[in-house]
Amino acid sequence: MIITVEQKAQGWRALAVYSTGEEALIFVGRSSTQVRSGYEGSFAELLTEDEKELVTGIKLQQWQGAPDAGKWIDKNALKMPTGAPVEKLVKMAA
Repeated sequence: MIITVEQKAQGWRALAVYSTGEEALIFVGRSSTQVRSGYEGSFAELLTEDEKELVTGIKLQQWQGAPDAGKWIDKNALKMPTGAPVEKLVKMAA
């Protein structure tokens, strides 16, 4: 039997929190730094304009416990992205 396991677990994630109380996964990474640097781009690409308008906050969470027996723990609230696609932001800055 062959068991494949990641060398390092994806232990951090960013969740969009909607005004309805629902949550949507927008980014998963190995470190809080990786999630902080990538969640804004994912927010812009994954969510529609209507969905973006309903988002009231972004949560940063960390996995705590064994890979098969743990839970996600809230760590911080992340800055709300502008919602503009990354390409537009780069063009505006140039």
